[in-house]
Amino acid sequence: MTPEQNDLLCRVEGEAPMGKLMRQHWLPACMIEDVAEPDGTPLRVRLLGENMVVFRNTEGRIGALDELCPHRRASLAFGRNEECGLRCLYHGWKFDVDGNAVDMSSEPVDAKLRGTMKTKAYPVVESAGFVWVWMGDPENVIPFSPPNWSAAPAEKISIVKMHGGCNWAQVLEGSIDSAHSSSLHSSNMPTATEVSGSTATDTAWLRPSADKAPKIEVQKTPFGFRYAAIRKPIIDADKQDYVRMTLFQAPFTVHIPSNDQYHLSQMLVPIDDVNTMFYWIAWHPTKGISQDAWRKFCGAEIGKDVEPVTFKKRRNAENNYLQDRALMKAGDFTGIYGIPCQDMAMWESMGPIADRSEDLLGSSDKAIFTFRTQMYRAAQAVQKGEPALGAVEPRVPLAKLMSFEGMVPKGDDWRLINVSEEERRLTGVFADKEEVEDLADAVS
Repeated sequence: MTPEQNDLLCRVEGEAPMGKLMRQHWLPACMIEDVAEPDGTPLRVRLLGENMVVFRNTEGRIGALDELCPHRRASLAFGRNEECGLRCLYHGWKFDVDGNAVDMSSEPVDAKLRGTMKTKAYPVVESAGFVWVWMGDPENVIPFSPPNWSAAPAEKISIVKMHGGCNWAQVLEGSIDSAHSSSLHSSNMPTATEVSGSTATDTAWLRPSADKAPKIEVQKTPFGFRYAAIRKPIIDADKQDYVRMTLFQAPFTVHIPSNDQYHLSQMLVPIDDVNTMFYWIAWHPTKGISQDAWRKFCGAEIGKDVEPVTFKKRRNAENNYLQDRALMKAGDFTGIYGIPCQDMAMWESMGPIADRSEDLLGSSDKAIFTFRTQMYRAAQAVQKGEPALGAVEPRVPLAKLMSFEGMVPKGDDWRLINVSEEERRLTGVFADKEEVEDLADAVS
């Protein structure tokens, strides 16, 4: 990619086409637990370079307002959250969750301004552990489509939240890079002969393959793409393949192959051009992992591993992510605790915005190649006034999207695994072998 193409892919602030694309989707502003208390502390949120404040009012309704009071531009994050409104400390102007001014202490009781004053309020939905906001055209709000983890009850949804000090696209490329897990996370995902699929323990995910060079195949879809990382299993390699299928759901969600205890999804949400909020959701309708256990496993416990409110890491670039070289000599591959921090060390080391013009891609990077070309072209389309990828009706129901992990008999088509009837009906033929071959040729 040229530097100009890289900017189009990465930048989201202001009038950037990629930011406009993302504004045609519902965006996660925060976790519900961040604003669980009625009349609790307002939460500063930054998305796509815009600052807002999220709060829960006395009656339990959620509001998301422009952070700055429209009067004199003081921050509402310092405001009093009381009696069904957020009151600015500077002059006492108070706004409800819909942005209406319900009191203006500094203005005469008969002032015309009292009847017309509003501040910017974003449409809000609470679903599946998150507060979602609409930042696009308020006259063209698309219906909210719940994510796939909404299939689980609230107590079976566990969320890791962590700030990343770099651009969203290099974080997302890590999430769709199946090959790196066999090296970077090899101490957390060790090979085991006694398992037939990814098997979760308290400290690791055991795998039935030692293959570090998976064959990657890609299939584009209306919501983004699927890809399969096909590895040689330890047992019966002549009869079966070990397949890990990942879904990229535009613009920033990735559904990662599950293990035997819980499903896995990630959202790599742009705070601005050079900061990202990383969410990792572990969920299951009946099994799953507890919130406390999930955050401990990931090294993302609030107050211990990440700061409250900001979710900035205590293992960070300034302290080399507390990398333990003695532990590395003892056999740990990275010496960095927790899968997310291992990833963060790699992503952030690339710089605030990775220079893709210097990349030398290999055959294991087909999904990376697809992401870059697909989202670059999607941003170009939005730049021309066309609708965003994944926002065109009829849309594939997001709640139906599922990844896959397991043994597949040789010769079986992975593209037909975990495909809902709605998706088959909306998209027709799936196995676009010619396109897969074109991608392979382009990468090689």
